[in-house]
Amino acid sequence: MADTKSAFIAIVGIPNVGKSSLLNALVGRKVAIVSDKPQTTRNRIMGVSTKDDLQFVFLDTPGSHRPRTRLGDFMIKSIGEAVSGVDAGILVAEPTTVVRDAERELLERFRAQKLPVLLVLNKIDTLADKSSLLACIDTWRQAYPFEAILPVSALTGEGVSLLANELANYALPSPHFFPADTTSDQPDRILAAELLREQMLLQLRDEIPHGVAVLVEHFEEREGANGTILEIDAEIYCEREGHKGIIIGKRGAALKSIAAAARQEMEALFGTHVDLQCWVKVKEDWRNRQGLLNSFGYRS
Repeated sequence: MADTKSAFIAIVGIPNVGKSSLLNALVGRKVAIVSDKPQTTRNRIMGVSTKDDLQFVFLDTPGSHRPRTRLGDFMIKSIGEAVSGVDAGILVAEPTTVVRDAERELLERFRAQKLPVLLVLNKIDTLADKSSLLACIDTWRQAYPFEAILPVSALTGEGVSLLANELANYALPSPHFFPADTTSDQPDRILAAELLREQMLLQLRDEIPHGVAVLVEHFEEREGANGTILEIDAEIYCEREGHKGIIIGKRGAALKSIAAAARQEMEALFGTHVDLQCWVKVKEDWRNRQGLLNSFGYRS
């Protein structure tokens, strides 16, 4: 039996730099939802990639920001928990010559833990002139003693294999912590809830999705006339009656569109037909109510 190695890697960065997209690219399948809106990721999400004798366990974290609610406090706390006890860290940043204060704060977390840090300059597919990367790399190299700086496009996959090769340097001899076919620690009902929330992020105007939570109340397979059907009942919680109306839309059109797109994503993920039913409810100021945060899964 071959010797096995494992590495725990924390992925951090400010909002909207592509941390979850990078996680999905490294794992090789979708384990975290993605949108162009800040704070898409709320929980610490674990993604697992196993190839032969090497297993990576990636910890994706919410974007570092100034919290304004108890939910925000929870999100920031999850960053600190993810950084603690890992073998290495990845700071994901955009390919610019500006190092933001929040990014310097994240680097100080790594410095305090005495962890090796790799910098991933993501979204290089957006650069019209790749030669501008030289100036970006030089700026970041002066900001922190990174183990390596790697230009990557999580969207196209460019540079992802080189990043994985670099991360192999931080793997230590140990048994694998997850079965070889595991890709995430998220239960299927949580993944379903996140896929529904993702569609609200993509289809609703900016301020609405940040006040939305999804709770899957029923998740069960049954045999139908044409094979297995996965029944999913989901409750969508928002903070205001006005937001409820926007989520449902005129004659239910908005909710139908959100549910249809989410159902398609769920069927691709779970590999079976999905019967998705959605209800919208109002829970005022739920982001500041600890009991509700706990029930929605936002607990340490």
